[in-house]
Amino acid sequence: MARQRRPLRLPPPFLKRVSLVPERVTDWDAYPFCIPLFRDRSFEFAFERPITIIVGENGTGKSTLLEAFAALANFDEAGGGSGYRLVDHSKAIDTSGTALAPMLRASWLPRMTSGWFFKAETFFSVARSLDEAALEPMSGPPPDFLSHSHGEGFLRFFEERCRRQGVYIFDEPESALSPSRQMEFMKLMRRMEESNLCQVVIATHSPMLMAYPGAQLLEITKYGVEPTELELIPHYRLMREFFQDPSGFLDAFLD
Repeated sequence: MARQRRPLRLPPPFLKRVSLVPERVTDWDAYPFCIPLFRDRSFEFAFERPITIIVGENGTGKSTLLEAFAALANFDEAGGGSGYRLVDHSKAIDTSGTALAPMLRASWLPRMTSGWFFKAETFFSVARSLDEAALEPMSGPPPDFLSHSHGEGFLRFFEERCRRQGVYIFDEPESALSPSRQMEFMKLMRRMEESNLCQVVIATHSPMLMAYPGAQLLEITKYGVEPTELELIPHYRLMREFFQDPSGFLDAFLD
């Protein structure tokens, strides 16, 4: 019987810093090196807290960055954990992080390859593979994630996978979660944080998740990656204006 790996004593974040190595890039006109994030042919990303939340408009490179972070942790960029290849890569799947990861240098303390990369667009392919193959024995009945509603399946999947020490990367988890389910997801984030075993990295458009207390909140703009505050984020400001006067907001916007 295999011995269970004992958790390391060093606290998260385990992935400390990621930086671009310009001399490794051979074509600056190719995606993703042509996006504004790499305009100056330089890039550095520092993780300072156990939970990091990344925000930004579509096309700024959030998902590409997360895929690259996943690859640096030896996860499948299409979703999964170390040693898992659960998604059919012959189909059209955007994994531009595959091109970015070899151009990055990562600093770890300690090196961590346990954890999981959750990607909304491939969730059901990953969950179906796990349901069918039962790749990880668990106590009690089989997980059967897909027998639940969309949001319940997501949350149960998170609960089952996020109990151990490791790096957990979530790309837009709110895509299948109602506001009440997002609150439940934040409770899971709090348990992961309090365990002192998990580093969590999230890319999101949800102002609710952006408001998680004490997280490192970073915004990707055309000028790079910068620390920000909830009240300054365009997503939050737009929703605040909408809730203050829904009818007036929509009248002005649609007109």
